[in-house]
Amino acid sequence: MIWKSVIPMEEVQRCLLCHDASCSRNCPKGMDPAGLIRSIRFENEIGAAHRLPAQNPCEACSAPCESACVRGEYPIKIREVCLALGKDRAQMENVGNAPVDLSCEFCGVRLENPFLLSSSVVASTYDKMARAFEMGWAGACFKTICNFIPREASPRYSALSSQEGFYGFKNIEQLSCNSLEEDLEILRRLKRDYPQKRIIASIMGRDEAEWTMLARLVEQAGADMVECNFSCPNMEQGGLGVDVGQSPEAVAKYTAAARRGTNLPLLAKLTPNVGDMTPMAVAAVRSGADGLAAINTVKSIMGMNLDTYATSPSVRGLSGVGGYSGKAVKPIGLRFIWELASHPELQGVPISGMGGIETWRDAVEYLLLGANHVQITTAVMQYGARIIDDLLEGLRLYLQEKALKSVSELVGLGVQNVSALEDLERESILLPRFDRSKCVGCGRCYLSCRDGGHDALTMREGKPVMNPRACVGCHLCVLVCPMRAIGDYGRRIPQDTLAGPRA
Repeated sequence: MIWKSVIPMEEVQRCLLCHDASCSRNCPKGMDPAGLIRSIRFENEIGAAHRLPAQNPCEACSAPCESACVRGEYPIKIREVCLALGKDRAQMENVGNAPVDLSCEFCGVRLENPFLLSSSVVASTYDKMARAFEMGWAGACFKTICNFIPREASPRYSALSSQEGFYGFKNIEQLSCNSLEEDLEILRRLKRDYPQKRIIASIMGRDEAEWTMLARLVEQAGADMVECNFSCPNMEQGGLGVDVGQSPEAVAKYTAAARRGTNLPLLAKLTPNVGDMTPMAVAAVRSGADGLAAINTVKSIMGMNLDTYATSPSVRGLSGVGGYSGKAVKPIGLRFIWELASHPELQGVPISGMGGIETWRDAVEYLLLGANHVQITTAVMQYGARIIDDLLEGLRLYLQEKALKSVSELVGLGVQNVSALEDLERESILLPRFDRSKCVGCGRCYLSCRDGGHDALTMREGKPVMNPRACVGCHLCVLVCPMRAIGDYGRRIPQDTLAGPRA
């Protein structure tokens, strides 16, 4: 959204995003400050501002919400956040009026919106999925159903964290821990109680006969689509999971086997643990897949303990390579979605996109690069299924701002804007622009340019000064500035303006 926010984001980031937040329970004006802050955190600032009354009640309030904050001695400055949110409402007065259609079609199946839970623990029980459906999720891909019950390790999760929460998440979890009949009964109950919601049944067989059998059984239980899990990084033994997803021949064989068991739309869920995903995608489509799903988690090792020398999660001192997900894998997911959407043999093949999606903005990026809808797990594991509120509202407001009437109009708009690196224009340089009113003189840009860039900055009277003849337009300074005082909207100059050639 084009909105010059004055919200103190450091306070928003300090918020614990509580369940049944005490600040909202103690608001004398009947507002929901916790919901407003959560919306800001999930990049739905305009949605939050829309929910504020025209006359901001925080202006004449003693902020008992702050006294109730569980942060105790150092509460979130809730009143300051809400006052900032109410400023410059005129910037958003024209957003949020036109009707838009959030529904979309995938493999001939209508979804009420593009947000589904992905195959994982978040879609593993009747209660979890029913609760998510009632919150507004359009459907779910049930945790992978198999004909055996795997035994899980404990602990099974680890993460890379920042002040805002974890941005990288590793799991060594396997498939559904229910019996086959228990899973089929869950599918039957969900379709009976929520017929308008769409359920994708993820399956994994150990041989062709099992793939066929499982596809047949989930269709009989009421699934709307079948997803073949060719990509679980934690199921390598016996030719399962990622072993299948790295072989076009195996993908073709098991796709054809699943196809023999069902007339439902059939998806192949592919692994990012390959250099090129398209051979497996083409093999799946040629063998009967109607659509593709990507990406599953990335093989990883993380969290080495410097005293015990064990990696995390540690199970009696041992661990192994597991699946990496979370915000950090989004660029990897986007790359694979673009490659699938732009491949000549895959034109028009529907894509279910996933990997690092937390906000409506993340989802829109997947849609722009060719996904038809998205699936989400790790963000739900960290923040709860309640994130659907801001996913839906943020997407709706974005479509209204762009004067688009439906989600389908977004699909693929950015595909043509990704090209081979050798095709990029290399005759000019885009110089960054410095806003000296925002600069506090910390010198971070200077240090980065001097020691990791191209030595185009000097410090003068406590502020950075750029030498345009030395600048190569790499924009490292833009990225490191903590005050966002350097922009990537400066002027372009010819390459030959440089003082001399650079390595």
